[in-house]
Amino acid sequence: MMEEIELIIEDSKERMDKSIEAYIEDLKTVRTGRASLSILEQIRIDCYGSQMPINQMANLSIPDPRSIAIEPWDKSTIQDIERGLLKSDLNLTPSNDGNIIRLNFPPLTEERRQDFVKHVRSRAENGKVAIRTIRRDANEEIKSFEKDGHISKDDVKHAHDDIQKKTDQYIEKISQITENKVQEIMEI
Repeated sequence: MMEEIELIIEDSKERMDKSIEAYIEDLKTVRTGRASLSILEQIRIDCYGSQMPINQMANLSIPDPRSIAIEPWDKSTIQDIERGLLKSDLNLTPSNDGNIIRLNFPPLTEERRQDFVKHVRSRAENGKVAIRTIRRDANEEIKSFEKDGHISKDDVKHAHDDIQKKTDQYIEKISQITENKVQEIMEI
């Protein structure tokens, strides 16, 4: 039975790892004061009769900390890319010179920075809730073994303590990642 308890703990650890990865990916889409190609990952462009990711249509580069250059491989798609960027929720106006589209990131105002910080903290709380849900699921699964009479109360207590330690570690990871992102946002 102890092997099954170890499997439950290992499974909960893997699920918590995936929650952390999802949280990190989610934070990549939050805009900071500097240019980042990751904010373009979610944008799909209507082109050739389908929705395509922008990185499959153009070379993306960061010529300076406050701008992104998008150079389409097929120059006939430049209008489609520009239209897609305008429709996106980036709140940036692309400038098109016929060959390259530039996205300029203006410096964030203090109010806008605070909005982004609130947004990041809200996402962090969602990540922490996901971790706690994994803990609850694992604890319920372990309790079911106790109800069936397969393990003792002491074993249940040790398993719950192990899961709680893991939960505390992962919640601390989310807090640290959040504080790093907040510092990045607040950087002028």
